[in-house]
Amino acid sequence: MTYLGTTTPVPAAPSATPGEHPHHPRLRAVVRRVSLTMLLACVIPGSLFYSTLLVAGVWVAMGVALAWSYGAIAWRALTGRRTSGLLVLVAIVMTGRTAVALAADSTFLYFLQPIISDGVVATAFLLSLTTARPMVARLAGDFYPMDHELHLRPRIRRLFTHLTVFWAALCLGKALLTLWLLESQSLETFVLAKELSGLSLNVLATGVTIVAALGVLRKEGLLHPVPVAA
Repeated sequence: MTYLGTTTPVPAAPSATPGEHPHHPRLRAVVRRVSLTMLLACVIPGSLFYSTLLVAGVWVAMGVALAWSYGAIAWRALTGRRTSGLLVLVAIVMTGRTAVALAADSTFLYFLQPIISDGVVATAFLLSLTTARPMVARLAGDFYPMDHELHLRPRIRRLFTHLTVFWAALCLGKALLTLWLLESQSLETFVLAKELSGLSLNVLATGVTIVAALGVLRKEGLLHPVPVAA
């Protein structure tokens, strides 16, 4: 998901010199893009929420985390940067959670909604397997430049299918863990445990995703080769 004439002639792009692969990013660039996306969409708003909760309370924490997400989207749009689909998805989910909590005047509902959301996301991932483009395929452009030809490659299609199942299972597992924490811990302990466990699971799952994707990308010749020292 991405939020995004003149007749002035556009200069032709310079041709690639021998040995260059302009459309095949280096591994470092792929990892940097993944890390930045996770930082903006998950790590920073989660950290802001917990720190604000301790200082000013849960309602202010909701507003601060939501303001960060929309601020990050606006900043990337104003500076001409591609807005991450994950960042937009997080902002939409947080908006819905905050609106329901305010309407019901219930902080419990605010923390219960992620459990429901994870279940809904897992279901959406599984249902997307019945379409031509599983959910991971729809988000892949956030991390690697994709075109129609790449989406049609058999190895790429299998990768997207397997990763979609993997992330669906992860969302279901997170929902069950969060429900247990919500019912058994105090608010401060719950928020801290939820953020740490969620971050750990996301980092681990992202690592698994990167390793699996790199294996396929190398087989398909889609990574810029690493220069060999003379």
